[in-house]
Formats: sequence, structure tokens, C-alpha cells
Amino acid sequence: MANSAIDLELNYQAEPSTSKLGIGLIGAGFIMRDVHMAAYNQAGYNLVGIASRTKESAQTAADQWGLSSVYDSWQDLLGDSRIEIVDIAYPPHLQLEVLREAAKQNSHIKGILAQKPLATNLQDAQEMVRLCEEAGIVLSVNQNMRYDQSIRSLKTLLDRGDLGEPVVAQITMHARPHWQSFIEGYERVAILNMSIHHLDAFRFLFGDPESIFVSVRKDPRTTFDHNDGMAFSILEYANGLRAIALDNCFTWVDHGIEWRVEGTEGVAKGTLGWPDYPDGSPSTIDFTAKAQPGYWFQPRWPERWFPQAFIGTMGQLLDAVDSGTQPQLTGEDNLATMRLIEAAYRSAETGCSVKLSEID
Repeated sequence: MANSAIDLELNYQAEPSTSKLGIGLIGAGFIMRDVHMAAYNQAGYNLVGIASRTKESAQTAADQWGLSSVYDSWQDLLGDSRIEIVDIAYPPHLQLEVLREAAKQNSHIKGILAQKPLATNLQDAQEMVRLCEEAGIVLSVNQNMRYDQSIRSLKTLLDRGDLGEPVVAQITMHARPHWQSFIEGYERVAILNMSIHHLDAFRFLFGDPESIFVSVRKDPRTTFDHNDGMAFSILEYANGLRAIALDNCFTWVDHGIEWRVEGTEGVAKGTLGWPDYPDGSPSTIDFTAKAQPGYWFQPRWPERWFPQAFIGTMGQLLDAVDSGTQPQLTGEDNLATMRLIEAAYRSAETGCSVKLSEID
């Protein structure tokens, strides 16, 4: 490699927390069993017990990871005084009920990591934040794409100014989700459950846009009734930046998620390793800058978005509770992501660009 004027320390992977706070797990589906628990096991986090909608599912997950405490219900789990942190991996329409009960157990529950989307609508999300604030419980939301290794590396480049002023950004997804059965009862599909990753990532990288324009269409191969089977979003920033998310949930070949950012001083592009899970491959980043003209840096790492990024999402909450500080993924910040989701749906319905200031 030629001598570099670029610092290749990209802070791509969050360090595991050393906290010993006791964690209770609610939910035993794929995302909890094969991702959360895999990450927490690798990090050495203190898992106390698990509950799910059926005890059989919870027992299966517990057996897979050698966890001894399995509860008859999530209510029983919340009542266990050993549990200080609650990790919820339930459908978004069920999370408010869990948080409402957890808020009553605030003598021992200190923090909650809720799944995203936090709720199916902004009003319920606001209520969840209010409940935790009043109970003195630290609420964090599992926006795990912020801990993907390529997105963290890109954030480092942007914060250091290596790419100059961002001019245009894009995330392009060609990946057919295996929609969970509970989504079939929602009116909101692609934006709420898939675009939320990408819209929140843009907020993480660039801050809040002034407005958003969204076009949607149905997915002709999705069997249940829906409105937004695919979504195409343009985020409009006050400084002129345009961030574009193309979420194609229809594709049947050549799956993948790619991103690209062009700035006045450099260009970065990369891939996300999710669509080939569980075989798995790391995310990637390539970048070039005027500080080293004509050279493309291609740092690589063995860690993956699934499951290693989830070491960071739980770790930042554990560290915040231990230190008495705010987590990096606060419930209050996530309300801005939910507000962006509401604006996206309003734009799709009206065919107009919608300012975030219009969303109460």
C-alpha cells in the first residue's frame, strides 16, 4: 500500500461492555435466538433468563445457549428482581404493553432495549418514552444498523471530514424479506419495517433532514393485503444534501444492500452483509479522497453486522446504566426516527414532499 495521508483507524467495531448487570430476554424468535443471544454470548454479558409468547419457544432458545431460567410468561420475567436490563424482541404493536408493565417494576429494572420499530405509530412511541422517563428507566432502541461495521466506518470518515461536505448519499436494497406473520395485520409494511433501517442510518450519518419525499408501490408477489410493498425515499437537507433510499422488497435474484456517499473531498461506498445470513459475510467499505488521489482504500474485518453489531447495541445501554449517562441510542432520539416514518407515510399518501416540522 502506498503511504497514506488517511487515518485507517475507523472505529468500525464497538468494544463489548464489561457490565455485569442482569439481562432478561423477552422473545425467542430468530432475531433473539440466533442474533441477540449469539452476540451476548460472545461478549460475555450476564443473561439471567428468557420468556416468550410460549414457554416451549423460550425453552428452545434457552437450551441452545445454556440459559437456565425460563419463565412461564414475560410478566413473570419482569417480576424477577435479578433482572436489571430488559431486552425486548417482540412485534412493535406489543411492546407498549410490555413497557407499561416494566415501568411498574422500576425498583429493580434500570434499562430497556426495545426492538425497532419502537411502535407502529408515533403516538405509541411517545407514550413509551414518557413511561420510561417517569419511571426512571433508561430506554434505548435497537437501531442496529448504526453498529454495522461499514456504517460506523463511514461515520468516522464523515466526522473527520475526510470526504469533505456530503453532496449525495444513497442506500440501495434489493432483498426480499421473509415478512414475519404479525406484519400481515399491519397497514404499514416496507417503510415501517425495512426503510426504518435506512432512514435512521441517514439520521445517524447526516442529522435530521428538512423534508422527505416518498413513492411506494405494492409488491405483486406479497400475498397479504398491503400498501407499501416497496418504498423509494428522498431526504432533503437544508445544506443541499440529498439522501436516497431505494427499498426493493420484490427482487428474486442478485440480492444485496449497497450504499454510497459522495462528498466534495472524497467518495465512499460499501455493502451490508445481511442478505446472505446465516452463511454470512462481513460488510465492506471502499473509499478514496483527494488527500490521497487515485487510491481506493479497502479495509476489511472478520466481524459481521449479524450478530456482532448487537454487541454494541446492548453494550451502549449497559454502559449508560452503569455510568448514569445517556445511551447513544436514546428513546427520545428514536422519536425523531419515528417522526420521519410518519412524514414518509404522509408523503406517500399525498404525493408531496413533507416537512418534518409538520409532524407533531
